Amino acid sequence: MQETILILDFGSQYTQLIARRVRELNVFCEIYPFNSFPEITSNYKGVILSGSPFSVRDEDAPVPDLSDIRAKLPLLGVCFGAQFLAKDSGGEVMPSKIREYGRANLAFIQKENELMKGMTNGCQVWMSHGDTILGIPDNFRIIASTSDVEVAGYEIAGEPTYGIQFHPEVYHTSEGMTLLRNFVVDICACHQIWTPESFVETTVKGLKEKLRDDKVVLGLSGGVDSSVSAVLLDRAIGKNLHCIFVDNGLLRKDEFESVLDSYKHMGLNVKGVRSQEKFYEALKGISDPEKKRKAIGNTFIEVFDEEAHEIQDVKWLAQGTIYPDVIESKSVKGPSATIKSHHNVGGLPDFMKLKIVEPLNTLFKDEVRRIGKSLDMDTALLSRHPFPGPGLGIRILGDITEEKVRVLQEADHIFIEGLKSNGLYDKVWQALAVLLPVQSVGVMGDERTYENTVVLRAVGSTDGMTADWSHLPYEFLARVSNDIINKVKGVNRVVYDISSKPPATIEWE
Repeated sequence: MQETILILDFGSQYTQLIARRVRELNVFCEIYPFNSFPEITSNYKGVILSGSPFSVRDEDAPVPDLSDIRAKLPLLGVCFGAQFLAKDSGGEVMPSKIREYGRANLAFIQKENELMKGMTNGCQVWMSHGDTILGIPDNFRIIASTSDVEVAGYEIAGEPTYGIQFHPEVYHTSEGMTLLRNFVVDICACHQIWTPESFVETTVKGLKEKLRDDKVVLGLSGGVDSSVSAVLLDRAIGKNLHCIFVDNGLLRKDEFESVLDSYKHMGLNVKGVRSQEKFYEALKGISDPEKKRKAIGNTFIEVFDEEAHEIQDVKWLAQGTIYPDVIESKSVKGPSATIKSHHNVGGLPDFMKLKIVEPLNTLFKDEVRRIGKSLDMDTALLSRHPFPGPGLGIRILGDITEEKVRVLQEADHIFIEGLKSNGLYDKVWQALAVLLPVQSVGVMGDERTYENTVVLRAVGSTDGMTADWSHLPYEFLARVSNDIINKVKGVNRVVYDISSKPPATIEWE
């Protein structure tokens, strides 16, 4: 039985971060919408209520049914969660006279309290609320305050229920992990045994039991998620795993050959399929980003299905789905609304008639890399920057042609290889080049040119949910710009994207 912390999501931008912090304590946790969570069984050791963009005073504010949780399991309300528990118990929550957004300091801590154990007076916390708990019921006890907010933290007498107005999961709360450890390890009594090694052992055993002698087909992309999925499945079922790596003509320069070679060195059963012309034909004349994604996705399914039929008696389709994909596919009322159709959750067409197996669908991206490391996979593969399923098709704005792909491949290659040779690649979470449908005047020698613009983008992040632009050295950018303009025919201008996510996205389409 796997000990689990249940996190109920009210739409906060920080909900996934709560889960990541709990996982850092080597304790498993799951996120569910506040109004659609599983039956509370004995493997659930505690519950955390997330923050929310809503106010508890809103008419349509989320109202969870906690009848099977409250007073039966340890419960921690964070921000909105704390305000909901207070209001639901008869307390008073009103708009703040002084709104607290950003850094604050705890002026009072009840150090004897189990939740606050080991925290220090004056420690920094991160606030993000427009409401304040002004009145609390008689059985509530204040355990933390700031100079402006008296009820920054409370406990409820007679039950293991706590509420805090600040966010312990964010980096800016200096002792947030101390508080979460107090709740998860001490109050919920979770054993810290959820490690990469235990995940591999449990997953491989489960895959053996689930798949037995069945054949499984997996579409490899060259990325971290599908590669780690392949190695886990290979350990479980060996040659019954059939991997297909499709060249859609939208990969990076020389990527098809180099990735295929690396897979063969890993001992995987892989077939490489060149299908560039089919994809270019399907994309002909299409400029709309969503239509491009669908054209690429539909063509991939056609090619993949055709290749899968060459394998006799395949029963399963394996996918590299990871946990953020799952969360976004089932989330309610929050930032996880669909922005673009790129996840492979539920993307299997009915005609393929295959059952789905997703070995990584409980893991975040950084956890996938740790699993890969425990599987002794090549560090160069595990450290690869994320690359979108539609590939360069969504990094060429406007319609796709073979010539545009060539131009972008060359520019991208110069940028990525430059990052690697200057020791910058591993300092960046994701780097890419974008080809704009914009031409501008330039001068080369004695001639005026009218050619294309390439955008370079590099960001820092942990999971892609938020990101900030990377401050690459000016000298490096100057050299890369010069190389691209001199060596890539068709480009006479290079610019650097300094937008953060939000409000921008990492990819341009």
